[in-house]
Amino acid sequence: MLKKSSIELIGKLSNAFGVSGFEDEAVAVIKSYTENEKNKVEIKASNNNNDSLAMPNHTPQLQAFTQVVESRRSVRRFTDTPISDEVMADCLRLAMLAPNSSNLQPWEFYVIDSSDKRKRAIKNCMGQNAAKTSARLIAVVARTDIWQDHAKQILNEYPDNPVPKKVKDYYTKVVAMDFLRGPANVVSAAKWGATQVVRRVKGPIKSPYYTFEDTKNWATNNTALAAQNLMLALRAYGFDSCAMGGFDEPAMKQLLGLNEDQHIIMMIGAGERADNGVYNTQFRFDQDQFVHYV
Repeated sequence: MLKKSSIELIGKLSNAFGVSGFEDEAVAVIKSYTENEKNKVEIKASNNNNDSLAMPNHTPQLQAFTQVVESRRSVRRFTDTPISDEVMADCLRLAMLAPNSSNLQPWEFYVIDSSDKRKRAIKNCMGQNAAKTSARLIAVVARTDIWQDHAKQILNEYPDNPVPKKVKDYYTKVVAMDFLRGPANVVSAAKWGATQVVRRVKGPIKSPYYTFEDTKNWATNNTALAAQNLMLALRAYGFDSCAMGGFDEPAMKQLLGLNEDQHIIMMIGAGERADNGVYNTQFRFDQDQFVHYV
């Protein structure tokens, strides 16, 4: 069964195309997202008016994506409607399809379901309504200590057997060179010197990670991409979210049993939007202020 929101979206897609019989194709698009039936969907126009799928206004994928993005808001009050385990699991699956550096996936998600932990987590979130009324409360964690284990895991689970030599060399040599710092950062100092030489002799070269802060920034950037995927996936399912930066991180880390290499980059409250859940009118500065064509 498709949700009411999905049925409404199908109607909008059909109206946008103005083609009778398009409903079945729109259903296929919706199912590809909500039921994980396909990774890619190719839809051909059912009429002969030469509409091209390359035309942005004529793609059902873009119509669906635009609706998800434009309807997403930071919602601070939720209804009592629960988010099922199945929906939560699929949203997290979609979250972890986010682009990330070398597929090292330096993220974790802690879904706080225990009533005792949830009560304490809400307190650590300063009692914000977005936490207090949420159907699900999630800690998004970036890890700076997992790159080596994940590099080994990639080689163990690589889909091609045998693993190509260039792939094996990349994860055993290049990745190691990128992240290793050594005692008192002696490896970092050597990497810095070598990088300067290569840059002068051969030209541009990617700088490796010299310090703990470099690695933390790397893990945070990658994990934030997954967090955005999670919030968009929730919206596609008809739910909403609020990313919260206002929380007591040391207290939350203690509550969740995290170590010094696990960093909570945000808390996310999720649920169905209440009528009074959006506090303010949405607006953004002019695009020209931020976009530069050079």
